[in-house]
Amino acid sequence: MQIFVTPTFSKFAKKVSPAQKKSLDKAVKSIAEKTKIGDEKVGDLAGILIFKFRVQDQTWLLAYRMLSPESIKLIMVGPHENFYRDIKRIS
Repeated sequence: MQIFVTPTFSKFAKKVSPAQKKSLDKAVKSIAEKTKIGDEKVGDLAGILIFKFRVQDQTWLLAYRMLSPESIKLIMVGPHENFYRDIKRIS
């Protein structure tokens, strides 16, 4: 499985604490193992899948896109607050 990342995803992933990074890595591994695990969006966000996971006491969302059956692109990750507004801006 090939995993590509956007600069937005990369920048956010660098700033998280080690405990948060562990949860993020676990979420990416889950997506890599089962690519259709996320909820597919419609409308403005058509083609983007959102995977929800827990980080400490918070729910985070991870947006990704299937490029092919063997590759995914991680677009954005973060807490729910303003997530959909921000992802519309970058996608």
